[in-house]
Amino acid sequence: MPVIGELIKKAIDLGEKLNTESKPAEKQLKVLQELLDHAKDTSFGKYHGFKKIHKSKDTVSSYQQKVPYHDYDAIYDLWWKKIREGHEDITWPGINRFFAVSSGTTSNSKYIPVTDDMLDAIRKTGIQQIMTLSKYDLPSDFFERQIMMLGSSTELKENNGFLEGEISGISASQIPFWFNNFYKPGPEISAIEDWDERIEKIAEQARDWDIGSISGIPSWIELMMKRVIAYHGVDNIHDIWPNLAVYTPGGVAFEPHRKSFEKNLAHPLIYIDTYLASEGFLAFQGRPDTDAMALVLDNGVFFEFVPFEPENMTESGGIHPDAKALTIAEVEENKDYILVISTVAGAWRYMIGDTVSFTNKEKAEIKITGRTKFFLNVVGSQLSVHQMDQAIEAVQEKFNIAIPEYTVSAVRENDEYMHRWYLGKDSGEADEEEITAFLDQNLQEKNKNYKVARNKALKSIEAKIIPAATFIAYNEKQKKKGGQVKFPRVMKEDVFGEWENFVKKSSHLAEQ
Repeated sequence: MPVIGELIKKAIDLGEKLNTESKPAEKQLKVLQELLDHAKDTSFGKYHGFKKIHKSKDTVSSYQQKVPYHDYDAIYDLWWKKIREGHEDITWPGINRFFAVSSGTTSNSKYIPVTDDMLDAIRKTGIQQIMTLSKYDLPSDFFERQIMMLGSSTELKENNGFLEGEISGISASQIPFWFNNFYKPGPEISAIEDWDERIEKIAEQARDWDIGSISGIPSWIELMMKRVIAYHGVDNIHDIWPNLAVYTPGGVAFEPHRKSFEKNLAHPLIYIDTYLASEGFLAFQGRPDTDAMALVLDNGVFFEFVPFEPENMTESGGIHPDAKALTIAEVEENKDYILVISTVAGAWRYMIGDTVSFTNKEKAEIKITGRTKFFLNVVGSQLSVHQMDQAIEAVQEKFNIAIPEYTVSAVRENDEYMHRWYLGKDSGEADEEEITAFLDQNLQEKNKNYKVARNKALKSIEAKIIPAATFIAYNEKQKKKGGQVKFPRVMKEDVFGEWENFVKKSSHLAEQ
């Protein structure tokens, strides 16, 4: 009888029932007022008049009028750079100990401040997510199993008095002592910086663990499972961890990975999505009857939503200064919005780079539809990553193949534009011409702008099938392996040229 698990399950169930409901707009107004009050004496707060904003009759409107939008370059150059120089009370009281280093898929690495208040908020949101597990059909003994958290290394790098690493590594390095009995692969293995070495250590010790749930980026979790399976000479990961029941992906859509991912399992898992960014823990899937995620509205993050429309964007990809931002009360379902956040880490009206769409406004549930810089619109096709993911899912279903990775770019040939796709095939037979025709037709049926573009400036598309391992090898070449590294779904033409050269060299070596 799993007595401890039964007690934990009952406590979680009680906590979920006691979780009082209030209107999303009320929660968000309270968060904004707390942020303004806490940061009113910082350099940023004094410059923008936080005291007056906090006392105004319409706090939200006053805040939006007084504080401009910021992308990373703007807020770093004006404010966060001063923190790294050792100045205190810049965008948040005191001085933070940590900087989250982004994986840099769209630009050079970014350094984002991580405060103790943000780490507290991440832990509280983690607890909120655990509380929702009572809604899933999980046995009591599940709550006694261990949790595999496979992120970036917890061995943070010291730089001019600050500790730097990816947000998953920073969070894992600060887990409470009481969680160590549940947390795998444990502090020692998690601190190993070399990804392959860390995975080898996991494989060696895997049989000693009783893993009930796993969290991490799908592509890297799948590589880990394959290595554990091969190391022990078994058929699937459930031969090693028979009680594995829950997988929590994060940061990327899971569906394109599902077919390839589930080849490593004896049976499917319960999939619970999360949205943990370098800037904070923003949303998580809170119920089993949806695959959307509920925004965390009451824990250190104030959200704004700018309609993702051409007139709201600058030529450099930022938000136009005059673009109107909507609050949680003003959004509409099934429309794309640029996500803007203000946080307890000192990010103020910060353009995080993601676009979201509301699937349920009442429950504040969203889906990530893409990245502002991963939006394929060179010739008016207006393809979002979400639409691309859906098309790739359809390809996998139609041709019974697994495509865990892909990338696409608009390239110019003979003074005409075309879309060239590279699909990373894990298994199954594929005919490039048939897949190209199906992919093109699917996108035209699902996106009217794409259909118009195909009849005008977008003269053709081409799908090339390559081994999925090529994507991993390219990340390794770029020294971006493991952790929160995600392969860019859309590449600019110059970067795409480098990628194509790598693919050609890889193909030539494979033929020798």
